[in-house]
Amino acid sequence: MRVLRRYCLVASASSLAIAASAQERDPMLLYERDALTVRGHFQAGLNAVAEDNLFWDLAATTAPGSGFDPDTRWLESYIKPGISFEYRLDTGATLYGKFSGVASYTWGKDAFDYGDTGATTLEEAYIAIRGRLGPDATYDLSLGARELTLGTGMLIANGATSGFERGALKFGPRKAWEGAAIGRFTLGQVSGTAFYLDPNELPSTDGNNNLAGVDLRYDAPAGGYLGVTYVDVLNSESSYPKAAPGGVGAPSILPGGREGTRTLGLYGRTNPFDNGLENWTFTGEVAYQWNDRIDLEAWAGRVTAGYTFEGLAWSPNLTIGYQSFSGDDPNTTKLERFDPLYYQGSPSAWATGSKSASTFINSNVNALTLALRLQPSRQDTWTLRYAHIRANELNSPVQFGQATRVDLNGNVVSGVTDSHLADDLFLEYSRIINRNTFLTAGISVSFPGAGIDNVIGATADPWTGGFINVVVNF
Repeated sequence: MRVLRRYCLVASASSLAIAASAQERDPMLLYERDALTVRGHFQAGLNAVAEDNLFWDLAATTAPGSGFDPDTRWLESYIKPGISFEYRLDTGATLYGKFSGVASYTWGKDAFDYGDTGATTLEEAYIAIRGRLGPDATYDLSLGARELTLGTGMLIANGATSGFERGALKFGPRKAWEGAAIGRFTLGQVSGTAFYLDPNELPSTDGNNNLAGVDLRYDAPAGGYLGVTYVDVLNSESSYPKAAPGGVGAPSILPGGREGTRTLGLYGRTNPFDNGLENWTFTGEVAYQWNDRIDLEAWAGRVTAGYTFEGLAWSPNLTIGYQSFSGDDPNTTKLERFDPLYYQGSPSAWATGSKSASTFINSNVNALTLALRLQPSRQDTWTLRYAHIRANELNSPVQFGQATRVDLNGNVVSGVTDSHLADDLFLEYSRIINRNTFLTAGISVSFPGAGIDNVIGATADPWTGGFINVVVNF
């Protein structure tokens, strides 16, 4: 009887161990034997969005015949399946790669009046090899479609375009560059990246852009960093707008203006401080841009200061920032409009406002921003964001020349006549449901400034909206 009992106890313990092991096993691990590992990947999302008085109903003034409805609701979704592999070579190097795609769709009309449309596109398709060159030196070389973000995402981050005929405007599930050759080398805390990139643009607006450049970065052991990025636009058919002389008249368009544009950016973040500044974090970015072929000279920059209130409930973190992107001065023959290239446009990264980021790209705008983040639990996060947004140059294109119109005196004008564009408020809630499922909801409102009021010729109403989405990621 004791032997039987002992056998049962051992069998039960073994069964529990096997069950626990099965629960801990990666469900996306498809094959692992000898030197080869194959994994599956899957991501999907569903997003419900409501918008009222879109773009402060500017279309009623600047495009009255368009029939644009400023109030809309839509539902968008996407799936992103993929497969990756790693093969460990006898030399110690690792050969690896990934293949994935995106299928997205939008039901109803979105903010840009596109709806009931979607597309299935290739996302990642690359082959790569990584390994060691010495005790503190590594290399990583890849070729093919894949994601790449440099620095903080000010210039190089979003390699693909979603929305419009592809659907899923708000989600923006596409991130990978359509073609990329990337070489990354590290030596201790210093890393260097050389790249050639072909963005995955919309078929309807493909500018045939090709970029190349380098990024050099130092990552301090304590968490700070300092880096520099150089980007050269080798080929482009994308146009640039130029303000009319004196700001009177429609902007002129420079076909293929982007080709030959070069950008040099410097970015950094502080290490944790001592002596009374332990809870502070500071970041800074600055970029200089030029193109001798079209007499372009532009600039951009941002500074932020963040403070964590240690010891308080919900771990409050407050960040204040200021960012500015030059616009074209209508009183000079030079072109001063900053081209933000392929920046990360989420509210937590380089968006200029929450609502306003859908109207103004990072050119001829500046913004004072505040963000307060609270974490009632490890699974729940609340973030309140505020942005005060202004134009740098009056009577100059703020986006690309939209809002070109005839004023009360019969003159064709562009841009705004008052620098105050908007004040945006955005409250966001995030919930980690489990290790693979995430819920996000938000409400936002944009109060138009005098610059928008003057375009409409009256006091504009606020633009409001909200969303709720669920994303699963394996």
